[in-house]
Amino acid sequence: MMQVPIDDIMGLNATQLGPQRPPDVHWQALEVTARSRAALSGNQPCVLWFTGLSGAGKSTIANLVEKQLHAAGRPTYLLDGDDLRHGLNSDLGFSHADRSENIRRVAEVAKLMVDAGLIVLVSLISPFRAERRRARELLAPGQFIEIFVDTPLALAEERDPKGLYKRARRGELKNFTAIDSPYERPENPEIVVDTTQCHASASALQVLSVLRRVWV
Repeated sequence: MMQVPIDDIMGLNATQLGPQRPPDVHWQALEVTARSRAALSGNQPCVLWFTGLSGAGKSTIANLVEKQLHAAGRPTYLLDGDDLRHGLNSDLGFSHADRSENIRRVAEVAKLMVDAGLIVLVSLISPFRAERRRARELLAPGQFIEIFVDTPLALAEERDPKGLYKRARRGELKNFTAIDSPYERPENPEIVVDTTQCHASASALQVLSVLRRVWV
């Protein structure tokens, strides 16, 4: 007989229940530390968090940045929002609660990867300031680099590579960022990429240039 999770029987989902923290679960004292992993890889682990509207160019720029870092021998991993919804976040929709949980999960995974000694690139609309702030707070000072891919809504709609804005305007997609759900612009991002002034390749070089100064 197939077993049905009690959450399904009760009509609840993960975002309604919230993170479960059993009182008897404690942190383990590990012999190999995050610092020792970073020293072994010769890396400066951090999270490069690309945020912006759909169609802003986040994934394209992040992909180019990772390519250059990889070529330079830096251990990296790119967490792309669309890709993660095929697996890790496949149970989440696009309500405010689900989007918040989406960001929380990605931030926790990114933190684990930083602990493993990687440079983690996150490409996620991540429209809410509070969730981006929580992601930052998971990491040590200097390990979270917020990159705002600044693209006007009109330009993002003009690009619309997946046809999502057209569908949202027709009412086929609900809670679509910048149409019927807000995007809260970063207030103090480490890097601002103005895609009206430069192409993706130049934007990637801008990010890499800032990273070189930070890492000196």
